[in-house]
Amino acid sequence: MSSAASRPAAGTFDRGHTDDLMAFLAASPSPYHAVANAASRLEKAGFRRVEETAAWDATHGGKYVVRGGAIIAWYVPEGAAAHTPYRIVGAHTDSPNLRVKPRPDLGSQGWRQVAVEVYGGTLLNTWLDRDLGLAGRLTLRDGSHRLVNVDRPLLRVPQLAIHLDRQANDGLKLDRQRHMQPVWGIGDVHEGDLISFVAAEAGVDAEDVSGWDLMVHAVEAPAYLGRDRELLAGPRMDNLLSVHAATAALVSLAGRDDLPYIPVLAAFDHEENGSEADTGAQGPLLGNVLERSVYARGGSYEDRARAFAGTVCLSSDTGHAVHPNYAERHDPTHHPRVNGGPILKVNVNQRYATDGSGRAVFAAACEKAGVPWQSFVSNNDMPCGTTIGPITAARHGISTVDIGVAILSMHSARELCGAEDPFLLANALVAFLEG
Repeated sequence: MSSAASRPAAGTFDRGHTDDLMAFLAASPSPYHAVANAASRLEKAGFRRVEETAAWDATHGGKYVVRGGAIIAWYVPEGAAAHTPYRIVGAHTDSPNLRVKPRPDLGSQGWRQVAVEVYGGTLLNTWLDRDLGLAGRLTLRDGSHRLVNVDRPLLRVPQLAIHLDRQANDGLKLDRQRHMQPVWGIGDVHEGDLISFVAAEAGVDAEDVSGWDLMVHAVEAPAYLGRDRELLAGPRMDNLLSVHAATAALVSLAGRDDLPYIPVLAAFDHEENGSEADTGAQGPLLGNVLERSVYARGGSYEDRARAFAGTVCLSSDTGHAVHPNYAERHDPTHHPRVNGGPILKVNVNQRYATDGSGRAVFAAACEKAGVPWQSFVSNNDMPCGTTIGPITAARHGISTVDIGVAILSMHSARELCGAEDPFLLANALVAFLEG
């Protein structure tokens, strides 16, 4: 842990940031909602949306691009040179869940069900016997999109009673195809029922709906937990916690024309299934935005190369807090604790992109903000997950550091973190983006 561990955070955000995170989580049941909510906050801070199909100008100030479930936002200080480097906070908007199939109307034994596909590496058992809503976007015949959020108990994946599975407590085995299809009523199944229902909820004609990207979500609200309310339980912390913190950090810098770098928020979709999408970190979106910003300010390829060479990215994602019931699964000398501040994630096999130089950048930001920080390394006997960090470093040649907040129950329908860690992360991000 850093020498700043004994000092209180001296940054922009306090416990009110965590309250705001709870509202953000509740209002963002899909990547499309998360992007819309981030964009709304940016707009209120004076950022303006620019279209990828339009010509970009050299004006300074805040701008952002939206593509599906991804958003890239940046603030160009007045007088910034074409070769000005970037400071990027990278995150992702998607979370593991259950997503509606192209032919969603399903039924068996008098039950009406919804056909779903497992998205990402979700903990399947956490979706059982839980009240679920339905959210996402509808694509209309004219190519426009309509967000929809049925945020009330609508679906349920019922678990088999223990009387019919006496070994359930000795090792529950769930078949993704047979056991994870939720019920949403009784009666005969009619093709088109679900989309007709969702279209009505969105206020559009079912006949105008030509496509959909819908997913289930737990409707239980985020909540403080513990005797002293020192913990926070909620959905989609992996990784909307980082999206929210990065958005708040970028907004706090709006209007600052003394910045030596151009601060950037890069929130991608589809991280949970490999980032291979036009809205994922493997795609060209971030590189295109950064290059076009250089060229819009009159820069050359040489300016682009200089800007990228001086750029640093913090890949901010959640990590594993030490688990009180499974401490042996963690590295014996690295036990990140909740409310201990953000974690620096290290893996020498480049599952995380951090090296010694990146560690120094992160440590300096935390020291400037008065924020404690911790180190995370996987147990050698446990396979290590990965992030957008190595992808960003390799694809764009950008120095990248993997960080995040330590949580329990990662990839559960409902995760757990320390109530102080979200604002500690946000304060560290402000210090990093300031340079």
